[in-house]
Amino acid sequence: MSGSNNKTGFATRAIHHGYDPLEHNGALVPPVYQTATFAFPTVEYGAACFAGEQAGYFYSRISNPTLALLEQRMASLEGGEAGLALASGMGAITATLWTLLRPGDEVLVGRTLYGCTFAFLHHGIGEFGVKVRHVDMSDLHAVAAAISDKTRVIYFETPANPNMHMTDIGAVAKLAHAHDISVVVDNTYCTPYLQRPLELGADLVVHSATKYLSGHGDITAGLVVGRKALVDRIRLEGLKDMTGAVMSPHDAALLMRGMKTLTLRMERHCSNAQAIAEYLQQQPEVELINYPGLPGFAQYELAQRQMRLPGGMIAFELKGGISAGRRFMNALQLFSRAVSLGDAESLAQHPASMTHSSYTPEERAQYGISEGLVRLSVGLEDIDDLLADIQQALKACA
Repeated sequence: MSGSNNKTGFATRAIHHGYDPLEHNGALVPPVYQTATFAFPTVEYGAACFAGEQAGYFYSRISNPTLALLEQRMASLEGGEAGLALASGMGAITATLWTLLRPGDEVLVGRTLYGCTFAFLHHGIGEFGVKVRHVDMSDLHAVAAAISDKTRVIYFETPANPNMHMTDIGAVAKLAHAHDISVVVDNTYCTPYLQRPLELGADLVVHSATKYLSGHGDITAGLVVGRKALVDRIRLEGLKDMTGAVMSPHDAALLMRGMKTLTLRMERHCSNAQAIAEYLQQQPEVELINYPGLPGFAQYELAQRQMRLPGGMIAFELKGGISAGRRFMNALQLFSRAVSLGDAESLAQHPASMTHSSYTPEERAQYGISEGLVRLSVGLEDIDDLLADIQQALKACA
């Protein structure tokens, strides 16, 4: 099924889009072009490639046939014109923001962000003359008030890592576009199977494809999807010249292999997480729980409207705060104590001392990341085994 046929279903496109085995000697699995450079039939052809006048491959830092197939497939799944593959999620984020922002510009960002994104904004691009302003994206009046004639980008995660705070993508995009501002959404938690920000009005979507898109915890990868003109700029500026965050062809092949089972895996992640969230909210040891699939979740209505399913991530606090949370995590036997998310294995981590340790304690308090918060990435194991592990860990830490 070659070409750009978007009339077929999501799962079908995740498996087939952009590739015809009969065009590749009958190989059912796309070949890996494990090469750094490409030969030119003539000097003139090579010169035309470098000048952008000829479509072709000339160096894998810029483009590669294996990565090109991944990019086309991901663009189809997100509903975008073009995609760009990078070496990591942070490669995708930094290449995008280095391209879109210049000294003197302002970027509005959500109150809560992944720790490395926060560090890049405040200790990276923020030290090169770009002003970073955190805004509660759920408050449109606050967003409107924060916009100035220097605002070029609005960037947020939804749901946010790690506290699950959500943003109405369509409402923020409408406000931003009235001021000619680009909207960039980190869609890592959801993947395009659960949420498609471009269809809701965002200009660009970024992913840590290390997570759910790969699904197996064996590669690092990043992706950007959006309008072709914007993605081309990021390829030639943010990727080629600024970061060099190039994905290897082998990792692209592994990522496409993982994406073939994305729909099946996300259904299981979500059903397991729903069952665990419902169990946790009934336990007396639990102080609070944030999960978009619970009717008591503050933004439940938005989650129902914006997401196909509530996802595989859970954030909660135990009575007793950080000490209780640590005892709980240390008592887990099936859940692994590890950062990252979206793997087949269930993972538990403590954001304040791990993924969000780049925040100071004062910054975590300011931006809604409590010291006792525990984050679960619910995997694909049998739900009875996962519930049993949580039950014994709660008893052990009581």
